[in-house]
Amino acid sequence: MARTPVGVLISGGGSNLQALIDAAADPAYPAEIVLVISNRADAYGLERAAKAGIATRVIDHKGFAERASFDAELDAALRGAGCGIVCLAGFMRVFTPGFVEGWSGRMLNIHPSLLPSFKGLHVQRQALEAGVKIAGCTVHLVTPDLDDGPIIEQAAVPVLDDDDEATLSARILEQEHRIYPRALAALAAGRIRIEGRRARSA
Repeated sequence: MARTPVGVLISGGGSNLQALIDAAADPAYPAEIVLVISNRADAYGLERAAKAGIATRVIDHKGFAERASFDAELDAALRGAGCGIVCLAGFMRVFTPGFVEGWSGRMLNIHPSLLPSFKGLHVQRQALEAGVKIAGCTVHLVTPDLDDGPIIEQAAVPVLDDDDEATLSARILEQEHRIYPRALAALAAGRIRIEGRRARSA
């Protein structure tokens, strides 16, 4: 079985990256991680990738005068590695529209809320302040709009009365690790059909 080559972009610890690495260790999994790129040289996720024998690269955004130049370097590295899909796993940069459009339908992101609610940063604080009873996480295709795009997978997590940001985030993270590999597998295997804003099973 030919597996789809995947590039993963990270900025930090890479726990979602690890979930993808673990899933892709199964030869029957339809995607293979071939490159991990970080914009931070101290990102622990780089060590996770190296331990798994995956090629890594650091592209520091601070070395570029403009966002488009940084995105062009990312794009060249991903295409040079033969990537067919890009996964964002805690990559803390906003892309130019041109970069996003170049990977349209082939770039996934994991976000720790039930989109379209609570976009941006500090989403568990937003959820707690709003008093919601159900929180969760979302895997979606990336579009030029922040935390937008067709939803591939979601998981709901109840908000407990004694939750704070840390406890709620930890329980949501467990679900992120469960649904991100599943969403990537569906995309890599061609099991997703996009109709407008809706992602359906193909």
